[in-house]
Amino acid sequence: MRVSVVQMNSGSDKSENIAQARRLIEAAVSADNPHIVSLPEVWSCIGGDRANKFAQAEALPPPGSNAPGGPAYEFLRNTAREKNIHVHGGSIGETDGGEKLFNTTVVFNPQGQEIARYRKIHLFDILTPDGQTYGESRAFGSGAEIVTYEADGVKVGCAICYDLRFPELFLALRRAGAELIFLPSAFTLQTGKDHWETLIRARAIETQCWIAAPAMWGRHLEGNGEARHTYGHSLVADPWGHVVAKVSDGPGWATARIDQALTARVRRDMPVLDHRKLA
Repeated sequence: MRVSVVQMNSGSDKSENIAQARRLIEAAVSADNPHIVSLPEVWSCIGGDRANKFAQAEALPPPGSNAPGGPAYEFLRNTAREKNIHVHGGSIGETDGGEKLFNTTVVFNPQGQEIARYRKIHLFDILTPDGQTYGESRAFGSGAEIVTYEADGVKVGCAICYDLRFPELFLALRRAGAELIFLPSAFTLQTGKDHWETLIRARAIETQCWIAAPAMWGRHLEGNGEARHTYGHSLVADPWGHVVAKVSDGPGWATARIDQALTARVRRDMPVLDHRKLA
């Protein structure tokens, strides 16, 4: 299986973000012929004020139905069908009519059927080293379910951005059979430059899974006009912790081949899941 991670520089205008995602996916498919393409976290809308986040969010159709969705949802579904690929849709804002949104991944198979939906569990409420405050829980609610799906014979697990700092989620995905874990992200520049690659490689080594991490890159503006910067450096790490593909600065993509024989060999020669004594 070939996996492409797409790196974007989105903003608060969903139509512009969809156009950028379309260009990048078409370029990745044309150049590398991947079996699955993945987008970053909140690729359809990042920045802006609370009202804009709610306005750009979408009510998702019931899982497994053929009911129509919003523009971002339909773009993902149609791309999967038109390109005959799996599309791991990063994450988009989901509204269910309540006071909070959800930061939600949706995944489509080559027939355009939704096969997985994951709501981000761990919310980013922190103070960064440069003094910027992030309060994801002010607008978003937390998910509660571990989610996996199958794509071309590979069991795939779902995580989003800040989830990376919680190894117990990744262990749960490994125990659920995952060989590949997607981590769409919008890591801040301040935290990303020190922790991004280190944490991804650690999760890959611990779980003996491939980690595919498409990321947001560059500057966007919050509703109050404050500039925020995301780190980018989208990458794929193998089960031994090696980075086998990476995007440089700016929008782009990188593609790697998921080698199930390598996964099996690493797990056979160092059976850490069998040796684990604590939960």
